[in-house]
Parts: sequence; C-alpha cells; structure tokens
Amino acid sequence: MPLQNLVDYFNGRFGQEHRSSFRPFLIEEGSISTLFGQIKIGSVFSPIRLAAKPAEIIGHAAKIKVSTHEVQYLYSDEIENILSNRPHHETDFESIIDFDRLSRTTHMLNYLPLAHLQGSLFLEVDPRHILGIKQDHGAYFGEVIEQCGLETKNIVIIMAVSSPYARHYPELIAGLNNYRQRGYQIALKFDYVAQEGQSFDLITKLSPNYVSLSARHLDQLRDSTLPEKLRTLTALVSVTGGQSQLQQIDEKKSASLARNTGFNLVQGRYYEQNGTQLVLPEPVYLGSHINIP
Repeated sequence: MPLQNLVDYFNGRFGQEHRSSFRPFLIEEGSISTLFGQIKIGSVFSPIRLAAKPAEIIGHAAKIKVSTHEVQYLYSDEIENILSNRPHHETDFESIIDFDRLSRTTHMLNYLPLAHLQGSLFLEVDPRHILGIKQDHGAYFGEVIEQCGLETKNIVIIMAVSSPYARHYPELIAGLNNYRQRGYQIALKFDYVAQEGQSFDLITKLSPNYVSLSARHLDQLRDSTLPEKLRTLTALVSVTGGQSQLQQIDEKKSASLARNTGFNLVQGRYYEQNGTQLVLPEPVYLGSHINIP
C-alpha cells in the first residue's frame, strides 16, 4: 500500500477513535512525523549488530526524535468531545497509551523502507502502557503491523526495568506474555543488573528473547567484579534461551568489554564511526494541531 494511503488510513482511524477531525500523521520529505500536543514525533533507527561480526546487522532499534510544535485552534465541537470523553479525575494512563501507540505507529511507518532487510524492529513500550492495558496486549498494534504488510514475529517489544515498578512485576510479566502469545519477541532493558536481587529472577521467570544493558552506565561504575557479574548475566540469558545485548557503546573499551563478557549483540556510536547511522530527515514544520489530553 502506498505510504500516503497508510497515512490516510491511520489518520482516519485516529479520528474515529477520538471523535475528532485532527489528523496527527504527516508525510514530510518522504518520512512520517506525528503530532501529540506540543510535540512532533519522528524516528531515528540505530543498527543492532552481532558482537562477533559487527558488520552483520540483525535489526534496528527505534528511538523517538522530538521537536516542539505550535498548538492549533480548537473548534467548539472538539472541545466538547475532549471535555466529555476525558474527565479530569482519570489517571494519566490513557494519554500514555495514546502517546505510545502514536510513537510506535510512526516508527513502523518509517521502518517500511528497511523492512526488506528481514531484520527485527526493536520498539520500546512504557511500563505504564502495559499496566494501563488490562488485556489483549499487542492487539491494537498487531492491526497496525498487519495493515503495513509486516509480521509480529519481526517486532521486538522492549520494556525498561526499574525499581519503582518492582511491585508490579507480576502484572508486567503477564502483559509481556500477552505480547508473546501474539507472536512478538520480548526484550528487557536494564541500566545495570546486579548479581543479586529481583533482576535475575525477572529474567528467569520471563525468559525474554533479549536482555540489554547500557555501556554508558557501566562506564560510570567503579566495580572490580564487573566483568564477572556481566559474564554471569550473559550466561543466564543464554540458559533461558535469549540473547544479551550491550547498547550505547561509544568507545573501543566498551566494545572489548562486550566481546570479553559474552554479549551476543552490540549497538552504539562506536560502530557507526566508519559508516552512516540511519537518521530520518529533520522535521519540517507544517500546519498546526490540537492538544491531546
């Protein structure tokens, strides 16, 4: 399906869901930008490589690229719809869900020119989105993927793990398993994983397809036992059937650390120094839009 037809389809779908004439998806210089409140969302794709063979790319991680945008005049009927449909006493989950869905749809549309590479697209999902959806996680986005002519098996759902969500791990695991049942791959993202604690338990219980750490965060640590802890982590991920990934590698020493401690995959600026990172064009401001509560 031509890109313009896909944009028209998703704009129409958004309008029906929100009872609004607002059209959030724009085509700008051949790429998709999406409007959410005073934010314009774009996409940046970073290659994910085999640690042992960095020239071999197995997929791309999608990141949000944002810029500000002026707020459009609200027509009176749209104001009434917003006031009647979005009571102030509701939680902020619905806005998070809207933002998450718009962002991922943007990435999916922008990824289409790379889809022929048959790699995986890594998309991060806010834990609050998972908690805000009570059942059928992945159903909405599955329809987006199908409309784009792709398959859920090539989509990796990433959830960042942090201590404030520790008490919600059972609900988060259930939600991620719902995604898995629909054919998605699952990834957990940590800043750093200690050898003890709930982190390893979470990996064992979920058996994610991927587990990633940030090299930038590791660079800030002063821990003589770090290599040993990382080998323990990568071994655990392997035993549970997954692949380990070290992200945000900016320097050679981090690349060496990834190889020496058993990471399967790598990603970061260090590997792009002699190549070209996949960055979509800078946003071009067109028109204006309403603020979505």
